[in-house]
Formats: sequence, structure tokens, C-alpha cells
Amino acid sequence: MTAITIEGVVRSFGVLRAVDDVSIAIRDKEFFTLLGPSGCGKTTLLRMVAGFCELDRGRILFDGERIDTLPPHGRNTGMVFQSYAVFPHLTVADNVAYGLRARRIAAVEVDRRIDHALKLVQLENFRPRWPHQLSGGQLQRVAIARAIVIEPRVLLLDEPLSNLDAKLRVEMRTEIRRLQKTLGITVIYVTHDQEEALAISDRIAVMRSGRIEQVAEPRAIYEQPATAFVAEFVGTSNLLRGTIQQRDGEMVDIMVAGVSVRTRAAAGLVGDRVVVSLRPEALSLLAPGEVLRAGWARIVGLLSEVEYLGPVTRFTVQLADGSPLRLMALAPPATAGEVIVAFDPGRAIVLEGSA
Repeated sequence: MTAITIEGVVRSFGVLRAVDDVSIAIRDKEFFTLLGPSGCGKTTLLRMVAGFCELDRGRILFDGERIDTLPPHGRNTGMVFQSYAVFPHLTVADNVAYGLRARRIAAVEVDRRIDHALKLVQLENFRPRWPHQLSGGQLQRVAIARAIVIEPRVLLLDEPLSNLDAKLRVEMRTEIRRLQKTLGITVIYVTHDQEEALAISDRIAVMRSGRIEQVAEPRAIYEQPATAFVAEFVGTSNLLRGTIQQRDGEMVDIMVAGVSVRTRAAAGLVGDRVVVSLRPEALSLLAPGEVLRAGWARIVGLLSEVEYLGPVTRFTVQLADGSPLRLMALAPPATAGEVIVAFDPGRAIVLEGSA
């Protein structure tokens, strides 16, 4: 299909730099997600690829050929919008056929492609229905069918599931991933939902204030965040300030929350202030009388908030300096008051900068 190269692209709106010198190489047939909070520039970047937003600087190439100078219809991309953008005055079949008829495709071929696209999104029996007769999930499937029926080189999806309820979002993201694999098409997917991005992506670009913070596979994004922002935005993380006390190759001793933690860190010198990221699931409470595992670290604090969520329980331990330490466990805590939090130092992630 198509590999995409984004080179040094910039887009400003007045004094706001919405996309700030972004470069990404997206592989052929890759499901690539732009993830970030509202206003980070991910939708603007997607629209630049689609041709709906001009570049101030930089280039965009499909398979080595520059396309940012072409109009949207000349790029052969399929776009799925957050609002579906389904025409209310057209039937399902006519909505799907809209792009084909605009391209003056023969009627017989239009009919064949409609059938094929609706079958792919499991709406083959919905051809004569009107949009007002469809659910939100069915409307989104129509929008996807309309995007893929033109047989695009690249499929672009802008927050396609944000208007659906939680259960339907999970079902639809699975369907979108299945469809992408079936078609073998390159996808750029925009979302602010971290779980969604982790579940369906081959790789993720985390964006912040118009720039790329990190590009990596989902597991690396979660387990090896490159910055404090990525650690805190993707999932939940405890960010604790620390100071490097000693270095031995890639191993460092860091004083954090009143205890010395020995872990791995590629960067940083003795005396440098750093941020240590600890995921809630990497922490556990020591039961009364339980012995600390060899090599593990311990932090003492006061158990405060407990949030029972059914499958898991979230709770907070207040440290001596007032910092909250968030934990997650399968069962509620068996103790109260002063508690001991234990963790494997190998699961502590050392980041540069301040929390």
C-alpha cells in the first residue's frame, strides 16, 4: 500500500504554533496513532495529511512522492470524521456511493463496491435505510464504508469513536483494527483515549503542544516512557522527585521519597535532579508481618483514599512530604493507618527534568 513520510511540517494559526516542526516516518500497512490531549495538534496534523489544512513549512510524501502540493481529491485518502458527516438526505447505499459517483465510476462497478464495503463493515442488509433509522455505531460504520469504498491509499480517522458509549467504543475499535488488517491499508488514527491507542496501534506518537514527545510501540510507550508527560498522560503514574547519588555504569542510586533506590538509567550525573515514574500496579502494600522481598525498596506512608471499582481497587498512600502515591490492587487493602509500600526498583523509570 503506502508508506508516509512527514518532514519538518509546521502550521500556525496567528501566534499559536499548532504543529511545530513534526517529522514522522509511517510504515506501509501500519496502524499509526496520534495520541494527545485536546489542542496538542494531532487533528491539525491529520488534516494536513488529508489536504484540508495547508503547511506553513515542510513536506508530506506517499511512497517518496510529494503530495502536500496536491488538492485533497488528488491524494487518494479516505477520511472518517468525529461527527460521521453522513448525509441525512441520502440512503446508506447512496452515502457510500457518493465518492464513487463524484469520480464518475461506472454504475455496475459502483454497485459492486457498495456491496463489498457494506459487507466489510457488516451492514450488507442496510442499503435502503436512512441515517435517522441507524444507531450511532451503525452511522460510524457507514462513514467508514464511505471512506474505504474509494479504495484509498491511506485511511485517516479523526476521533471516530468519541461519540459512542463505552461498550460500543470497545466493539468498534476491534472492528476498525480487523478491517485495517483485512484491507492491508496504512492508517493514521487520532485519539485522546490512551486505552484505545494502546489496544489497536502498531505504533503511537504522543503529542504535546504541537510537538512529538515520543514515537514507539504501545508497550514501549507504557513501560518505557521517554518523558514525564508521556508517563503521566499514558495511563496513570506516580512522578516522584529524586536526586542521583551514585552511578555505576547504567545503574544509579537515587534518593527518592526518603529512600535510596537502585535502578537503571542511561542519562544523568551524580547530583542531577530527576523524576522517577512508578506505575500504580508496580506497587504493593506489605501485609502485617510480611517480609520485604530481597532487593525490593520500601516507602512508609499513611493510607488515605480507597476507591473500589469491582475488578480492581485504587487507593492512595500519603507520603511524609505530602506527596500522594497511587496504587492499584485486585482486592481492597487489608490494613489502615500507617502502611509500607513495596516495589521492585527495576520497575522504576528514571526521567530527566522536573515533575
